[in-house]
Amino acid sequence: MKIEYNNLYTHFVFTTLHRLPIIPEKNRVKIEKYITGIVTNNSSKLYAIYANPEHVHLLVSRAPDISDEKLATIIAESSERFINDNKLSIGNFAWKQTASAFSVSKSEVDKICKYILNQPEHHKKVNFEDEYQEFIKHYQATIQK
Repeated sequence: MKIEYNNLYTHFVFTTLHRLPIIPEKNRVKIEKYITGIVTNNSSKLYAIYANPEHVHLLVSRAPDISDEKLATIIAESSERFINDNKLSIGNFAWKQTASAFSVSKSEVDKICKYILNQPEHHKKVNFEDEYQEFIKHYQATIQK
């Protein structure tokens, strides 16, 4: 059945392979713009993105005909190729083979956007590992096998 209306917000977190800090600040905006284009070209809308040296956060409202897993795969494969082809990372670039996807309610969209866009300040106080464990607790996340 075709979905006429949808409200499918997902907060994705992509991590570099081995959590290496290989996304340089000088190339952050280029990478963010490219990922924005990938999202848009897949009938979805990107609300916020921030590329940290070892991980990227993005908030997306996705089309109902594409799963979180499919969209994450498209983003990861295409951006990895773009980053390597344009030599935008320190050394060879690769994403970890898994990502995280957290559902977000409409009432939380502004809060999550602010959180994502405030990553530089946030990470002055909290490292990525601690941040990630807080997500797992907050979203009561389960590992998919």
